[in-house]
Amino acid sequence: MSENHNPENDASARLLKALGAEISPELLVHALTHRSFAHEHEGMPNNERLEFLGDAVLELVTTETLFSKHPDFSEGQMAKMRAKAVSEESLSAIARTKLNLGQYILLGRGEADSGGADKDSILCDTVESLIGAVFVEHGIEGARPVVHGLIDETLAEVTQEGPALDWKTSLTVKAHKKGLGEPQYRMEVGGPEFRPEFTAHVILPDGSEIAVATGSSKRKAQLAAAEIAWHELDHRH
Repeated sequence: MSENHNPENDASARLLKALGAEISPELLVHALTHRSFAHEHEGMPNNERLEFLGDAVLELVTTETLFSKHPDFSEGQMAKMRAKAVSEESLSAIARTKLNLGQYILLGRGEADSGGADKDSILCDTVESLIGAVFVEHGIEGARPVVHGLIDETLAEVTQEGPALDWKTSLTVKAHKKGLGEPQYRMEVGGPEFRPEFTAHVILPDGSEIAVATGSSKRKAQLAAAEIAWHELDHRH
């Protein structure tokens, strides 16, 4: 091994390879610097501005992907799917599985001692700051393939799975994929005035009823009925 060999360079190379882009050493350190580390090193910038930028880039690329790949999705459906795909839960999972990111984040002593390297919020924010750094150096054309590499698998999942979204959205997606049109809900209200019971019937455009459920509110009844209807359609060939 060469005397000039620097393990830190190996670590940076592994991270950048996983990310799918080159970032200058100074900007990479900036993107990995949590505010707790910056507080302990006077004059060192933290990654919050890059995180802010990366969040916008991530939402843009995710939105244009949904818009182009799913022309039948409504604004509301796309908004829910985007929110799920870029959520803290999703991005922290990407940080762990695709980037092995926790080991690279620069944390203050207290944050490091409390397990900050594996906190969902910190992992999520650092993914966004890395995307922001790629955008700073390479613009949107350079950032777009990085975002696709990180998020496309998750995005494909949230456009498929029922429980990932609310059941009404999932049912609409399922019905559209099967060419059945937009499900409608016919409501009934019964029970005593102080404790009304709502009943939701899910009706397809051809007039067929595919599910019925009750709940203590209109929304709860519709969600319960949508769940039943989703499973009904899922079993249809």
